Amino acid sequence: MLLLTLRSGLALSRVQTLRFVHSGPQNGPQWRNFIQKRWKSTTVSEMATPSRAAVKSLPNSMAERVMGRWLLVCSGMVAGAVILGGVTRLTESGLSMVDWHLIKEMKPPSTQDEWEAEFHKYQQYPEFKILNHDMTVNEFKFIWYMEYSHRMWGRAVGLAYILPAIYFWRKGWFNRGMKGRVLGLCGFVCFQGLLGWYMVKSGLEEKPDSYDVPRVSQYRLAAHLGSALVLYCASLWTGLSLLLPKHTLTETSQLLKLRRFTHWTTGLVFLTALSGAFVAGLDAGLVYNSFPKMGDRWIPDDILAFSPALQNFFENPTTVQFDHRILGISSVAAITGLYYFSQRIPLPRRTKLALTSLITVAYLQVTLGISTLLLYVPTPLAATHQSGSLALLSMAIWLMNELRRVPK
Repeated sequence: MLLLTLRSGLALSRVQTLRFVHSGPQNGPQWRNFIQKRWKSTTVSEMATPSRAAVKSLPNSMAERVMGRWLLVCSGMVAGAVILGGVTRLTESGLSMVDWHLIKEMKPPSTQDEWEAEFHKYQQYPEFKILNHDMTVNEFKFIWYMEYSHRMWGRAVGLAYILPAIYFWRKGWFNRGMKGRVLGLCGFVCFQGLLGWYMVKSGLEEKPDSYDVPRVSQYRLAAHLGSALVLYCASLWTGLSLLLPKHTLTETSQLLKLRRFTHWTTGLVFLTALSGAFVAGLDAGLVYNSFPKMGDRWIPDDILAFSPALQNFFENPTTVQFDHRILGISSVAAITGLYYFSQRIPLPRRTKLALTSLITVAYLQVTLGISTLLLYVPTPLAATHQSGSLALLSMAIWLMNELRRVPK
């Protein structure tokens, strides 16, 4: 609208100037010829070549490849943050840093006095008083550096999104749709950092009526993990959409069913990964360490021990573990059904590779989950199992991207 207004104003000024030249003194004809030639060449050049802003606003194939790789790197960094956060949780290091400063805490303690001061702050909070009251400064350094690494990695993720986004925006590589997506992703990164501190804060609060081990709220942990998974999936989907050429698939009823089946299966995988946050938050993996039965029963007696009944699904470790088992088995069953259903449909080679990768990772993930349970949740195996959930979700997103509709 602004460009149209400017151009109409320029056109009006040209007409008025020509009228002035026509009615001018004896030098009018010479000035008129010069101005007419000059404006004619300018008008032709404007019509022949679009404006610089218009050229910049249309990203070419190379720009799309660069942006696609950037978003894949960002999604990989988010995956690294999720994995590092899981290890931090497994090593019970998440409550070692008891305050939050965006810039000030980037410099770790360097002298013994600084470490003593940091350790003294930690001693004022429930985790030290109840769980780690005999901890030494050297032991504290380990858990402190674990949480420090997680926080610094989170800041690096934020910079990986925001700085290239500013550069690409100034270059004019984003179209209107990409601008909205990138703004959403960058905003979500900032929200994720605030949500992380909100989660940690819940583990630092004094709870006089509780005799349990100090830990963060499982609700806030699930929210923190869930938002990270949403950020990861959105970045991965957008990056794959920019990098992978679209398949022109015949829109048959079988393909529509396969696409719908894939969407539901991906949602189930996401829900299973999210339920793992409640398992981690309540240490529910240590309740029943047998499979397929829980103890000597298929359904344990204390599955509905809390009142009201709905509370069991989020606060009862037995119910939380039972739910995670059911969701995991359901995910593997759905992926198996999806794979065999797809065999009846002619699909491109790359799509078949995505299906094969999905079912392979699914069975590897369920094997890791059962092994983690039977071996009483050793940290390396549990961290690998958490990483496997991201790998499985990645395969599901890849398959969804392969089956996406081609816009007409």
